[in-house]
Amino acid sequence: MADFTVTLPSLGDDAGDSAKVSFTYVDAGDEIAEGDDLLEMVTDKATFNVPCPKNGTVKEVLVEEDDEVKVGQAIAILEIED
Repeated sequence: MADFTVTLPSLGDDAGDSAKVSFTYVDAGDEIAEGDDLLEMVTDKATFNVPCPKNGTVKEVLVEEDDEVKVGQAIAILEIED
């Protein structure tokens, strides 16, 4: 098993470089599949979900609802198969 850090991906040219966490879909210990939603994020222009990039187990969620998160900032740690 290995740790994998999930970061906030690029929001696109029009969305800026940060977003607010509006909902967390997972907790530490949850099994998650690639493509499943981790977080719901809000900018002044859009609401979107952040999908999980890999299969694994959520080891830690590093952000909370109402946190402002910058592109590239760590949002969760997954435990994945090597």
